[in-house]
Amino acid sequence: MDGAVVLDKPEGITSHDAVVAVRRMFSETRIGHLGTLDPFASGVLVLLVGRATRLARFYREREKTYEGAIRFGFSTTTFDREGDPTSPDRPPVLAEQELRSLLQEFCGTRPQQPPSFSAKKISGVPAYRLMRKGRAVALAAVPVTISELDLVAIEGPLVRFRTRVSAGTYVRSLAHELGQRLGVGAHLAQLRRTAVGEFTEAAALSLASLQEKVRRGENPVIPLRSLLPELPGIPLTAQQVVQAAHGRDLEIACEQDLVRLLDPEDRLVAVAVRPGRQPGNFFHPLVVLRAPDDTSPGID
Repeated sequence: MDGAVVLDKPEGITSHDAVVAVRRMFSETRIGHLGTLDPFASGVLVLLVGRATRLARFYREREKTYEGAIRFGFSTTTFDREGDPTSPDRPPVLAEQELRSLLQEFCGTRPQQPPSFSAKKISGVPAYRLMRKGRAVALAAVPVTISELDLVAIEGPLVRFRTRVSAGTYVRSLAHELGQRLGVGAHLAQLRRTAVGEFTEAAALSLASLQEKVRRGENPVIPLRSLLPELPGIPLTAQQVVQAAHGRDLEIACEQDLVRLLDPEDRLVAVAVRPGRQPGNFFHPLVVLRAPDDTSPGID
């Protein structure tokens, strides 16, 4: 099977655990995810399967959408409910209008400090491993973009929110920073990812549902031809399919610089790019998904 699976990751397991479970279901080692979810978080975990793993590079900048709750009153070592308290618990006074104004201040592009307990690497070692060994970790701030940050409800010290952010944004850090601004401390209490780019929770399957589909012989995988829908699909002749499969340049009339190349049966052959310094409408296959001698009907 080649394509994508939208998994509804449950709380309590790592993203790696979820990948391992699906590898066993599919008897397929080539499975990777498009952005980790912390163990306490749930929601959309997109898995690329088989040849689709070659397309991961095109998904690195996808926006992500979350719903969750911030617990105001004290901060923690991990910036979420899993960490140890780093400040006394002080009952916060949360005014709706003040909160709405504060959330809007955080929208836009700004530097963000990643949590010390994170998978960010220092000299090849994840920061969280160094922290667990008692070593101080200082991670450089990185620019992130928060496109939406909306107040949903105030429930005592809990503030429920909805946000849409750029790749690389830590919602845990956002919760911590909001607590600092209000002067009462805060941490992320709940988090659910509802979308990764075009992949939404409406299409997400639980591990149990996925297992049942596999047991019944159903194919739960989104096919290759349905991936990267924002790129124009260019139909190829049989001769051009062979050229693309060999990685040879093709002349294509198209205004965009990145395209999907499709065979006469509408199956994805390659993703091609217009070389920057080459004149004319020539495109070079950047990622080839079909071997030159592959005529299998099951590729897509």
